[in-house]
Amino acid sequence: MIEIRKLYKRFHSHKVLQGLDLEIQTGETLVILGPSGVGKSVLLKHIIGISEPDQGSVIVDGVNISELDGPDLLKAIKSMGMLFQGGALFDSMTIAENTAFYLTEHADPRSGQRLGKGEIRDRVDHALEMVGLDGTQKKVPNELSGGMRKRAALARLIVYRPKVLLYDEPTTGLDPITSMQINELIVKTQEELQATSIVVTHDLTSALSVGNRLALLREGKIAHIGKPDVFMKIEDPIIEFLRKTISQDPDQFR
Repeated sequence: MIEIRKLYKRFHSHKVLQGLDLEIQTGETLVILGPSGVGKSVLLKHIIGISEPDQGSVIVDGVNISELDGPDLLKAIKSMGMLFQGGALFDSMTIAENTAFYLTEHADPRSGQRLGKGEIRDRVDHALEMVGLDGTQKKVPNELSGGMRKRAALARLIVYRPKVLLYDEPTTGLDPITSMQINELIVKTQEELQATSIVVTHDLTSALSVGNRLALLREGKIAHIGKPDVFMKIEDPIIEFLRKTISQDPDQFR
C-alpha cells in the first residue's frame, strides 16, 4: 500500500500540493484526473522519490520515503518504475539497449541478483513482443512513430517487472486508435505483473478504460475518489464537463 499524508509542495509563490491525502491499494490501478497544471505529475514525482515535499509524507509498504535519501531511497524505490510523458528514451541507443538499460545497470529488483546477458536478452525480447514491437530491437527511437516510442518506453518498464508502475499522461499527443492500444497495454501489464498502477491523465476515455478507481485532483487536494461508476455520478463541475467529452456509456469501457 502507498499512503500519502498531508503532502505540501510549492514552487516559489505557486502552491501546487496543499495537504493532499491519498491511499493507493496494492494491486489496483488508480487514475488521477484533472486539468493541466494542477500538480498531477508533481504528485507522481513525490511517489517515486524524485521530488521532496515541503511537508508531509509518502509511505510505501510501511517505509516513509520522504525521510530517505541516497542509497536508502534507492533501495526503497527499486521496485517502482515510471513511464514519462515523452517516453524519455535514449536517442543514441537501440530499442533493445533502451529496454535492457535498467537490467544492465542494476540487479533484478525482485530477485536481487544480476542477470546474465542471455537472460537479459530473453527478457527484452519478451517485453518488446508484449507491446507489439518484436523485430524493432536494432532500430533507434527516431525510426519509430510517437506511439511506438511510447510502447518502447513501456517495454523498458516491463522488462524489470516493477511492483509499482507510474504513468505520466500515457496517451497525450496520440491519435485515438494508438491511445486505445496504450490503454490496453496498461491493463495487460498490470495483470501480467500483478502490479499497482497509478495513472495521471486528463483523458477520461483512458481513465475509464484502465482505472479501478478514479480520483480528481483540484486545488492541491484529492477532491473526489471512487470506483468509475460512482465517480461518474458525482455532482461536480469538472466531472460534469468530463462526462460531456465522451459519447459512450462509461460502464462499457472495461
